[in-house]
Amino acid sequence: MTLGASLAVLLPLAARPKSATADSAHDLEVYRDQLSELDRDLARGLIQPTEAEQARAEIGRRILRLGDGGKDEGNAGGASSSTLRLVSIIAVLAVPLISWGVYARLGSPDLPSQPLAERLAKNPADSTVDELVARAEAHLAANPSDGRGWDVLAPIYMRMQRFADAARAYDNAIKLLGPNAARQEGLGEAMVNASGGKIEAQARAAFDAALKQDPASPKARFFLAMASAQDGRVDEAVAAWTRMREDLPEDSPWRAAAEQAIAQAGQAPVARAPSEEEMEAAASMSSEDRAGMIAGMVERLDERLRQNPKDEEGWKQLIRSHLVLGDETKARDALSRAISVFGANSEQARTLIAFASSNGLKMME
Repeated sequence: MTLGASLAVLLPLAARPKSATADSAHDLEVYRDQLSELDRDLARGLIQPTEAEQARAEIGRRILRLGDGGKDEGNAGGASSSTLRLVSIIAVLAVPLISWGVYARLGSPDLPSQPLAERLAKNPADSTVDELVARAEAHLAANPSDGRGWDVLAPIYMRMQRFADAARAYDNAIKLLGPNAARQEGLGEAMVNASGGKIEAQARAAFDAALKQDPASPKARFFLAMASAQDGRVDEAVAAWTRMREDLPEDSPWRAAAEQAIAQAGQAPVARAPSEEEMEAAASMSSEDRAGMIAGMVERLDERLRQNPKDEEGWKQLIRSHLVLGDETKARDALSRAISVFGANSEQARTLIAFASSNGLKMME
């Protein structure tokens, strides 16, 4: 390609320029015609002899100038043109020669091509995400049947919030590689985000297909419950989220999502501190067992407040529980979280600050 481009520039430069002699010969012929025309006008009496002599003298001077100037300009122009062509040819040839030399030394002409999956799996420090995606898109434009490429690119589109592109990539991966739970979940989630949170028929079908592949799929269960809520079947949705909460481990992010959904639906359990009976029962335990039981109760109270943060009494109970356990740092942290929930200038924030102070929590200046 470089050689072809260079030749395209060199060929016009190598062509011999039009000779200045041809132009001079043409001008001389014109002047000769003018002299002949002048003689004819004089013979017919159309011009006076004196005027004819003056015109003939002027044409003669022009012919003399043409002969002298043409020779000088032809010599100078020929030398200048030859020099210019030589310099231009050298400059054009230097580009490919230098490029080939540098590439042979610094490039990697023998490096084999890499599959798309390996290129995208490189350390992000070696390439930006945009560069990786651009290379992947170019590869897939040339190889649209690369199912593995679509499968790798789809979640990257999701992280870039290019949801329509993600849905297209998941759909292509499913067509080329076949369905599985992860691809069907991804397709459904991409469609939901692309539609602004609305779970339409195609997205529901994708989540249903994911459940057929994996009946325990938490993502599919969550979104199908949300679809029920969007249809107005809130009780059905809460029941589905409740089953999720009971089935999933405590550290599962989908359990936390289900609890938050339940809270938003107005069905969250009311946060509470240990009751008097529970505290009395704890008094009969060993110190280690008692501390463990109380810490567990406080931890559950804290978790419930994270899911239902608008419970003013619950925040009071949590602050007091930390103070009873002698942990002012956690009590102060709970107060700070509560204030951020209600707003620093709210009535609830002022009430909670006064409550914490009255229970012995020193306020930070």
